[in-house]
Amino acid sequence: MLRHLGAKRTPQHNLKLATLLGLTAGFVNAEGFLGFAVLTTNVTGHAALLAERIALADWYAAQVVALWMFLFLAGAFISSLILSLTGHNQRFSYFIAIIIEIIILLFSALYGHRYDGTLVAKEIFAGSLLFAMGLQNSLVSMISGSVVRTTHLTGTFTDLGIELAQLFNKNKQDHPALIAKIRLRLVIIFFFMTGAVVGAYLFHHFGFKSFFAPITILIYALSYDIFRIKAKRYYQKTANARKGH
Repeated sequence: MLRHLGAKRTPQHNLKLATLLGLTAGFVNAEGFLGFAVLTTNVTGHAALLAERIALADWYAAQVVALWMFLFLAGAFISSLILSLTGHNQRFSYFIAIIIEIIILLFSALYGHRYDGTLVAKEIFAGSLLFAMGLQNSLVSMISGSVVRTTHLTGTFTDLGIELAQLFNKNKQDHPALIAKIRLRLVIIFFFMTGAVVGAYLFHHFGFKSFFAPITILIYALSYDIFRIKAKRYYQKTANARKGH
């Protein structure tokens, strides 16, 4: 799911990736907003907020919003840099980026309740979540070959609209590939929304401990490939041993 790149990657890998990390982003989107009153999975809304703060000459708030936007960018940069330095063909090159994301979410889960409503606290917690989502968005995009993006839905809805329209224009021979793309978009939207709804529910009942839900999903995503490879090797050895006898 995470370790397959390039020609080795299949639509099934992208569907699994969209399911788990779309769900994670939905959780963070809802829990970050409810916990810190800040959208923490994209920068689109922050651009308007930055413009408003500049227009009102509220320079301190403008600096904070600009910092949030920069941190999302920095997360995307760091994730891309990690994958570039470790090498796309090296196994588990994605491991470092996801571990960083888990640590950031754990920070919110353990210390988010100390949030006192000040702008300084928003800088720390919201900024760290924006960095984590930039990290994830870049990671998913690079692994999937820019097919999957999980932290926001604007581009996904746009692509879905285009592909639905193409069903009426393209030859029927192209429909299977087009339907596969549409299914992927729908999976991303569905699981992002599911994560947001469940995340909001959990936050209202458990507060900042609800951040342990996306942490669990990320740990599962990491362990999936590791244990799958070990299981595959075990069965291959067993099969070879039986053939030898």
